[in-house]
Order: sequence, then structure tokens, then C-alpha cells
Amino acid sequence: QVQLVESGGGLVQDGGSLRLSCAVSGRTFSNYDMGWFRQAPGKEREFVAAISWTGLITYNTDSVKGRFTISRDNAKNMVFLQMNSLKPEDTAVYYCVRGTPQSPFKDWGQGTQVTVSS
Repeated sequence: QVQLVESGGGLVQDGGSLRLSCAVSGRTFSNYDMGWFRQAPGKEREFVAAISWTGLITYNTDSVKGRFTISRDNAKNMVFLQMNSLKPEDTAVYYCVRGTPQSPFKDWGQGTQVTVSS
């Protein structure tokens, strides 16, 4: 069974930066689309960014484009989310996800907490 393990969350001040990492088990990482979702207290889970197995990148334009950057390292089975200019409204649990076009965002990590203080 696949495992997705996030790391890199924490407490940061308004305007600060964090880099989230997600390590994925398995041998066929490069065949999968990867992404990040987040869920703030009392809110629904929200799409943040995704990078397809071909390298196509999409962002939640309204919320994060221009501040967050998603990337992947297929040699290390890892996906990253560089978050700059963080705002208090970015406070949430961030989840790493894996999927395919047939089964989008099928597999989820346990999440990592990001807290941005004002």
C-alpha cells in the first residue's frame, strides 16, 4: 500500500516562507499526478496545486498563484510545495495527494499543519 508522508509544516509569521515536502513510497512515482490540498478549521478541503506526471502544473489561482510553487523530484519520489509571502489565511492542514487521470487524487497523506501568525 502506498504511503505519502508530509513534512515541513510549522509556525511562521505573516510574510514568511515554508517548504513542504512529501515522500511517496513505491516504484512508479513518475507515473502519477501529484498535488496538494489544504483544510482550514471549519472549512472544506481546498485544492492548492498539482503537477501531472508530464510536468503540467496547475494552481488554485485565486488563493495561491504567484506565492506558491509546486515541484517534483522523480528520482527521489518526492513532491514539494514552496510557500512564500504566507498569510494568516493560509493556516491549514496541508495534504499531499497522488492520483491518475482515471482516479484523480486517490491517495492521501496524513497532513502537516501550517500556522501563519499575524
